[in-house]
Formats: sequence, C-alpha cells, structure tokens
Amino acid sequence: MKTYTFPYGHGTKSFSLDESRLIREVEMPSVAPLTDVKQAVLDAIYHPIGQEPIDKIIKPGDTITFICNDPTRVANSFDFMPVLVNEMNRLGVPDENMQIVFSLGTHRLMTKEEMAEGVGDEVASRLRMYNSDCNVPGDFEYFGTTSRFTPVLINKHICHSDHVILTGTIVHHYFSGYGGGRKAVLPGCAAMETVRHNHSFMMDPHAGLGRTTGNPVYEDQMEGVALWAKGRSVILFNAILDAEHRFLRMFAGDYVKAHQEACRFVDQVYGVEIPRQADITIASCGGYPKDINVYQMQKTMDNAVLATRQGGVVILLAECEEGSGSKVLEDTCRTFGSADAIEAKLRERFVIGANKAYAITRLTRKAHFILVTGLDRQLAKDMLFDGAVDTVEEALALAGSYVGDNPEYILMPTGSLTVPLLKSE
Repeated sequence: MKTYTFPYGHGTKSFSLDESRLIREVEMPSVAPLTDVKQAVLDAIYHPIGQEPIDKIIKPGDTITFICNDPTRVANSFDFMPVLVNEMNRLGVPDENMQIVFSLGTHRLMTKEEMAEGVGDEVASRLRMYNSDCNVPGDFEYFGTTSRFTPVLINKHICHSDHVILTGTIVHHYFSGYGGGRKAVLPGCAAMETVRHNHSFMMDPHAGLGRTTGNPVYEDQMEGVALWAKGRSVILFNAILDAEHRFLRMFAGDYVKAHQEACRFVDQVYGVEIPRQADITIASCGGYPKDINVYQMQKTMDNAVLATRQGGVVILLAECEEGSGSKVLEDTCRTFGSADAIEAKLRERFVIGANKAYAITRLTRKAHFILVTGLDRQLAKDMLFDGAVDTVEEALALAGSYVGDNPEYILMPTGSLTVPLLKSE
C-alpha cells in the first residue's frame, strides 16, 4: 500500500492504494520553471513572435487596455502585470492612460478586492479597472457577423485604446481547443448573445480538446476577433504554468502567431501517453480555484474520462465551495434529468449554463462519476453524479460496485487547468 496526497480546496486529501494495481500516476513532463519572472516578461515583449519589439510599437502618450483573467482561471497576473505596467511607464505611457478590463465571459462579476488580488495591490491602486459584464447591452459595440452567424458584440472598454494587450495563460480547452489568445476577447469581453451563439458549436463532433483546424468554436472565435481587431493594435502576452502554478514559458507578439507557437508548447508539456485506460481514475482538480465550483470542475472531468475505460469510474476530488457555479446548470439538470434529454433541449435552443449541464452529463455515458466533495448531496444527485462522499476511501468502496474487487488505477493529481492531454497507445 502507498499513500498519496492530492490537492483539495485550500488543503489536501490523502488516501492509500495497492501500488501494484497502479497503471500510471500522470504527471506533467519535467520542465524547469522560470527563475527570473521579470526578465522573462521583458524578454518576451522585446523578442516577440510575428511582431515588432514593444518599444517599436508603444509611443509616448499612447493609451493601453490590458485584458486580464477572472479568478476562475489561474494566471498569476499579479506577477507579470507590475512588470508590464512599469515598462509602459518607461516607454512614456502614464498610469492615467492605462486601464484593465477583466474578461469574465459569462462568469459572475468580480469585486474590487478580487480585482486587486488578481493583478496585485500596486497595479490596482494605479489603474482604472472594469468588469466585462455580458448582460449589459449598452456596454457593447457591434463589429459585424461571422460566417457562422455569430454577432460580434465586444465590450466598449477595449475598443478605444491605441493598443490592447491580451494577457492570460494557455491550457487545453475541452471544446475550443486551447485557452488564451483570442479567448480574452471572445468570449472574455463579448456580449451574452455572442458567447451563446459561439458556444453552441461545442455540440459539433469536431469541437474538442486540443483541436483548432476544423473546430467550429475555435474558427468562429478567430473570425469574430479578427473583425474586432481589424486596424487595431493587438498584442498578446500569454504564459504557460505548471501544476504548482510556476511559470514555464512566456509568449508575446502577434495574437495569432504567438498563440499558435504557445499551443505547440502546451502540447509538449501537457501531452502524456498512457498504456491503457483504467478501471478507476482518481483525479484532483488541483485545489482552489480550480475546484471552486462544478462549473470549473467539469474541465477535470473531461481530462479524467480520457484515462478511463467504458463503464469505468472517475473519482474526482473537488471541494466546490461555491456550489455548482450556475443556477441554470442546476435547473437544467433538475428539469430534464438525463444526458439525452439535456442534449435534445440544447439542440433545440442553446443556453449558456445549460451547456455545462450537457458538458457534464454527456460524460456519464462513458464512466461513472463519484465526487469527493463538499457539494450538497442532493444537488450532486440532481446533476447525475453517481455519488458524493467525504473521503476517497468511501468513493473507492462505492466504485467497487461498478468495477469489481481488483481494479486498475490511473492517478491524475494535477488539476483541471494543468491535467495532461491523454492519448492511449
């Protein structure tokens, strides 16, 4: 027997397994983290991909809007934002000419305290900061319609600066291929109808994790952002983090070319092959904030199910201190009660929030999901999970009813935003 300790909420959960039954403990390939974050930021913006160095682009007196992540996505913005802001000062851009817009997409609004925590107290005290609230129609400007009929409505706060700098991190995304890049704008700073229409393509079989070419969600986002970006100075600054939230690499430059190169690096550090799928996969979301709610937890579900055989079990450690994260998600599950009924309803009329109900329940067609969680037990049942318990030991006992007494395991300790892309041989 060997004891393992996985992240859970703000703490950990420990459990013991027969090590001889372990197929693999999935870990990211070893890549040394950056040791000098400030220098890495400066190196990235002065040696960009597909674009001139930052001092050839930024002129004294220019205006700049930074787009930053909300709390549901780990970005460590508080590390790089002071460096970027101070460098803009050095290039002749005063604080009053800069602002930050938080790319919430359809997520809840951030408080001033959360904003300050996100970018650091120093930057927060110096720059104007705004939420992009998808539900305020007057906050959005129209830039046309994509070939897939998505109306491109973008937050006005990112439409009138000399330069827009897209910040954030890149990981695999379960239906739009990869995070980062264009997603800071669409869906991050887009109106609800824009997000709703774009995300409806997640039901297309070509939409998926690690896919760009032929992925209708990704292609529609790229087309929509291109309509907004036409004639505009758009600069990418994206980072790649490891499981411990340490910086591995930083990419800057053209928002298309730099992102493409960053995605290739993501495949290298997050792509792990497994010899076979497991009877039981035990996965952690990686702790807070990646297990803040079911809405975020779902990303780990998508990764873990890749490691699990048909009819197997995923045991998922996810505290979910904020519950489901979406009343629409809850109501959809309660109203329709099955994966098939939820899918049929979404194909009839795609609704944000309800799409998460589909994203979650469709996975139950392959595997049973047992949560180690603080989530309300009835709510977990309503969302079609096969169990919600306090400990991994309880989950293992319950899993035995589905896979028998001698299961093989895969362990995935590193989280929804850092779990590797799994490929069976």
